[in-house]
Amino acid sequence: MIEAAVLGGIPEVRPGDDLAALLAAAAEPLGGLRPDDVLCVAHKVVSKAEGRVVDLRTVVPGDRAQAWAREWDRDPRQIQVVLDEAAEVVRADRGRLICRTRHGFVCANAGVDRSNAGGEDRAVLLPLDADASARRLRARLGCAVVISDSFGRAWRTGQAEVAIGCAGLAPLEDWRGRSDADGRKMSATVIAVADQAAAAADLARAKDAAQPAVRLRGLGRYVLAADGPGAAALVRPPADDLFS
Repeated sequence: MIEAAVLGGIPEVRPGDDLAALLAAAAEPLGGLRPDDVLCVAHKVVSKAEGRVVDLRTVVPGDRAQAWAREWDRDPRQIQVVLDEAAEVVRADRGRLICRTRHGFVCANAGVDRSNAGGEDRAVLLPLDADASARRLRARLGCAVVISDSFGRAWRTGQAEVAIGCAGLAPLEDWRGRSDADGRKMSATVIAVADQAAAAADLARAKDAAQPAVRLRGLGRYVLAADGPGAAALVRPPADDLFS
């Protein structure tokens, strides 16, 4: 059985805040955190604590950003931040920028987001290295940590939470070479454990309730003694990408 419990009482996180201390304090009313727990943390509080927040009033849009802003009726400052964060613009169409980030993620707006940013003229960026962020939190909290963000999915409507950082949890479970219930050997099944943990945690909280952390119990079989390969293991190499 998997149990999801929302950590309550976490205040608005600001640059320089001790996020690990805030999370540990929020977990105390629930009985704290165990080594076999998985703590799923929304990336925005990680980014805020690490100072990955941009004041759009300080952004000077370039020609490309201004042209797209005029064409799509968008804020040119935000488009400029997206371009600054993108390693590659995979597709730009109808006001949407699908980008490959420095981490290798392919997502809308290179992960730049103005919702729950703490102010009208603020945008939150992805952590520079979310796996490293997860490792630092795990070292302080003593449990597995997943850092998540909402991504759209190719060929599917709606967003789902995925892991962009991970420590202490096997991000993948490879079933290739094993037999299914009928005895047939599987050749393609690799379970995205960290992504599914992130998605399960997201169902326990509300997007407008300032609930950035959820404790999962029941995933002990996936918890590692070491930090593990992180969410980087979930990134499909560009050479294997048949569509972008």
